[in-house]
Amino acid sequence: MTEHDKVLLTLQVNGASHEVAVEARRTLADTLRHDLELTGTHVACEHGVCGACTVLVDGDPARSCLMFAAQAEGSEIRTVESLAGDDGTLSDLQRAFSANHGLQCGFCTPGFLMLAEGFLAERPDAGREEIREVVSSNLCRCTGYQTIVDSIQDCAERRRETKETSA
Repeated sequence: MTEHDKVLLTLQVNGASHEVAVEARRTLADTLRHDLELTGTHVACEHGVCGACTVLVDGDPARSCLMFAAQAEGSEIRTVESLAGDDGTLSDLQRAFSANHGLQCGFCTPGFLMLAEGFLAERPDAGREEIREVVSSNLCRCTGYQTIVDSIQDCAERRRETKETSA
């Protein structure tokens, strides 16, 4: 592979523009991790089954191991690094995962956080059963999912309460 076999891309990631030269077949997950050094996106199965690599592409959860980086050009990509504030303050979703013990080893957590962030943006009034259904698309070997569902439900309820009091 020579420099001439690469494509120059401009990717919008976490609100910033990044130019990268990558092989046309390089996945978004590998580009995020190795070229942009955003290692919060994890790679596990590399078949789109586990959800560890979930990021938001134009607000929708997407498996970054199944997507070529070139396919993401022109889209807004958000990784788990986008959740915390610039000062490192955890987002409400991250705090809910911590408070409800929604993680154990933590390997799958970035994928669950991004899945939940995209889902709650689309369905802020989601109930427990809907949350349970969405969560079933990602794999976790440690928690048994109950605390993950609890975490997302807690965040959803708090967001609704905040919205109601500010209205």
